[in-house]
Amino acid sequence: MNKPMRRVAVFCGLLILALLVRVNWVQFVQADELQTDANNRRVLIERYAHPRGDIIVEGQPITGSVETDDNDFTYKRTYTDGEMWAPVTGFASLFNTTLLEGIYDSILTGDDDRLFFNRTIDMLTGKDRTGGNIITTLNEDAQRAAFEGLGDKKGAVAAIDPRTGAILALVSTPSYDPSTFTGNTVEDSEAWTALQKENNPDDPMLNRALRETYPPGSTFKVVTSAAALEHGLLDGVDTKTDYPEPFILPDTQDVPLDNLIKGRCEDASLRIALEDSCNTVFAGISNELGNEKMIETAESFGFNEEIFTPVRAVASQYPEDNRPQNAMAGIGQASNRATPLQMAMVAAAIANDGKLMQPYMVDRLDAPNANVIEQTEPEEMSRPLSPENAQALQSAMESVVEDGTAFNAKIDGVKVGGKTGTAQHGENNADIPYAWFISYAMTDNGSPVAVAVVIENGSDDRSEVGGNALAAPIAKDVMEAVLAGQN
Repeated sequence: MNKPMRRVAVFCGLLILALLVRVNWVQFVQADELQTDANNRRVLIERYAHPRGDIIVEGQPITGSVETDDNDFTYKRTYTDGEMWAPVTGFASLFNTTLLEGIYDSILTGDDDRLFFNRTIDMLTGKDRTGGNIITTLNEDAQRAAFEGLGDKKGAVAAIDPRTGAILALVSTPSYDPSTFTGNTVEDSEAWTALQKENNPDDPMLNRALRETYPPGSTFKVVTSAAALEHGLLDGVDTKTDYPEPFILPDTQDVPLDNLIKGRCEDASLRIALEDSCNTVFAGISNELGNEKMIETAESFGFNEEIFTPVRAVASQYPEDNRPQNAMAGIGQASNRATPLQMAMVAAAIANDGKLMQPYMVDRLDAPNANVIEQTEPEEMSRPLSPENAQALQSAMESVVEDGTAFNAKIDGVKVGGKTGTAQHGENNADIPYAWFISYAMTDNGSPVAVAVVIENGSDDRSEVGGNALAAPIAKDVMEAVLAGQN
């Protein structure tokens, strides 16, 4: 072979080698990156080429898949009671996938490696491929009670089984129906656009139960009570304190903090202070314990870290702060902020004798043939209180419902513990306060439900805004729904 021909042959060989290297690089090294690339339309087409598996509540699907006339996207997602369940399901559409739909997308589409056997059988038998199912821990009656209780108000509800950490209800209002934008039409695009925050100031796609933090107000006083007991500042819930009325905030020029209910708060015990929601007592406790110990107790309940349920809940915050701010944080104000899920966890830990269980909303993952792929086992998260201190706080919280500010949460024949809260909102408390309530119901077999409710816009009449008036009736309905199912 002459020299020019050898050069051509070598050059062609190098081209073939480069092509082989490039093909292998794309197929093996870049495969996952290309498969998940948002601009890869083939992935999107494949996702909706088959019916998705379903999200299941108490044995019934709350999602579905229907055939479309679209040439590219054969199926689209549908939702039953979409507005009520959206804070749980999220959505699966051409725009995005979120919450359970997003986290378990590979299970629902059937692409998960754990479904390889099912895919193979479907291919051999000629069956249409289907995805696996997500079996949730949700209680339909509790979810409906929370959703209907909030009605047209802006707010959220979170309910947990304290014994296991199973999430029983998770509601956020205003909400949205994901079914309105799961197709590939002009109407779907318009519905999607209308729901975006820049076009809708109510931000209906914000999951307020998991992704919004609020000043917890007086509901946080149960955490401050736990700190006083756990750090040995007080021997019990009936031990007298030593805090005047009004309480002068530390390091200030005689700035007083007073109480809404007067007469019993000076030097009051924890029981009386919780019943009358005495700001002076809890600001005094927080100040005397100091910022470091208050942070330690708050973090034992889950503050200052994200919570995965498996859907991510943003971190509630008890920050490092100066003395006057720390005193105010002890009554649930200043820079203290919490999600509704976090405050439900606080109530759950107290109800469960001091043991906080990891919150979760997925019981198991099932293959299309109903074989269990993955099962969630309840897991202890922390021990914020000793059993003795937790039971003492239960007694005090039950007094709040029986003799104090939370009488709207009473349930005949059932022990209910609770704490109201009215959290200041806006500069100089200029905006409508947030109405809070946390509670649990107790049975002979422990507490099957703990609830947190927050309402942002309860009433234009500030005198009518309060946890007992607005939030406690919703919590009561949720607890009754769970108790009815227990029976």
